[in-house]
Amino acid sequence: MANSKIIIVEGAQGAGKTTITDYIRHAIPYTNLYRLSGTADSTPTGRAKSEKMYIDLVDYIEKLQNMSINLLFDRTFFTEEIYCRLGFKEYTFNDIYEKLLNRLANMDFEIYYITLYLSDENEFEKRLNREGKAKNAYAKFNKQSSINQQNAYLKMADEIAEKYPQINVVKLDNCRDEKVVKEEIKNMLEWQEK
Repeated sequence: MANSKIIIVEGAQGAGKTTITDYIRHAIPYTNLYRLSGTADSTPTGRAKSEKMYIDLVDYIEKLQNMSINLLFDRTFFTEEIYCRLGFKEYTFNDIYEKLLNRLANMDFEIYYITLYLSDENEFEKRLNREGKAKNAYAKFNKQSSINQQNAYLKMADEIAEKYPQINVVKLDNCRDEKVVKEEIKNMLEWQEK
């Protein structure tokens, strides 16, 4: 019986992953936050790097089952698959993605896959242009790019929900008032404030 959570937060550039994962990290006791950026190498050599990195990551996660430690991820191999689907990479990742997802789905954790989205797509422009926003080395992000990413992430969430009922798949509109979003997350993950 799982005594730990894996919480994976994914979403388009500008959807609010950093804000949400920071909130969850500080709100749930015994939670470690991992903020992954993948590899900027979009060539087939990058595929080999990504494959090794994410296989090693899943091996590591397996070792932490039932240790009463919650694992929180701001991006994982799901992002690699999305970037490949959208043509940001010169390779496909689907075969590796499917193997990693299957391994993850069969671990003894309470698993949450949260896709952040913005119901008001105009919000992307404001968020992407804010001061201090990280810029990606190999893909130019703008409002339309984020909308395309968002659509791909929402489709992926549906695919995961259909294939893996043991994963709690959540689509969370992060355009709403921050207090409302945080309260929804708190209730979903069933924790008490510190």
